[in-house]
Amino acid sequence: MEVPVDADDVGWFTGGGRPGGRGPTVVAGHVDSASGPAVFARLDELVVGDEVVLTDVDGGVARYVVSEVVDVPKAEFPTARVFGAQPTDELRLITCGGVFDRGSGHYDQNRVVFADRVG
Repeated sequence: MEVPVDADDVGWFTGGGRPGGRGPTVVAGHVDSASGPAVFARLDELVVGDEVVLTDVDGGVARYVVSEVVDVPKAEFPTARVFGAQPTDELRLITCGGVFDRGSGHYDQNRVVFADRVG
């Protein structure tokens, strides 16, 4: 899964679920860019119990409630937990977090928001 080049866009893992279906819908985006805040700049404000509204390109809306927020070192990314098959409609939001390394141009962690479908 690649994060879009445009910092204001999100990427959707096409091998995963879709809103309203079974399995995790996985969406990733940048937290910032050289020009400033990006699409997921405020992802660090989400806490357990918050509602996330996902709107698709056709105007369809799906509502989710945050069940967990984790920050993990990139080397320990929970791939199976994020992308693995699930029997229910779930959402994963992914961005960068932790400390920014100016030498490498990357953050040392990922923030992953887990959310469950409501309604």
